[in-house]
Amino acid sequence: MTRNDEIAAVPPREEWPEPGPQSEGGAALTDVVLATFRLNARLMEAAQGLAANGGLTAAWWQVLGGVLREPHSVADVGRIMGVSRQGVQRIADLLVERGLAEYRPNPAHRRAKLLACTEAGYYAIRQIAVAQHPWTSQLAETVDIDDLRTTLRTMQALITKLEEA
Repeated sequence: MTRNDEIAAVPPREEWPEPGPQSEGGAALTDVVLATFRLNARLMEAAQGLAANGGLTAAWWQVLGGVLREPHSVADVGRIMGVSRQGVQRIADLLVERGLAEYRPNPAHRRAKLLACTEAGYYAIRQIAVAQHPWTSQLAETVDIDDLRTTLRTMQALITKLEEA
């Protein structure tokens, strides 16, 4: 089917199905989702600027963040960070190529090596933290700390529910 066939297959509006009723909670959650899209865009812009302090991109920072405490397989990093294994693999290979991470043998799985942060990677993360801590502290001053904690709990609950589905 070509793109033109797809467009031609759209029925007239009067034939479109009607969505079912939406609860008050459903409407509120829709607003949360739309606000999250907007917030994500702003946070990714900020993350890109902050990551530059360590010579990284926001995506590289995200992947390194998944192995700061301990090495993990690429698949585990993807699960931890909520991104695809393939995307993590591409970034992990770049990080290893640049000496910011390394692959180590995985005693639990011969083929799935562990990704580990190197000293150069930890230093890059430290350079980011030098800029990030004052930035987050300043931004946090504009929002009540209890609201931030409630927001975090709500986000974590939604993540858990969505990951269970």
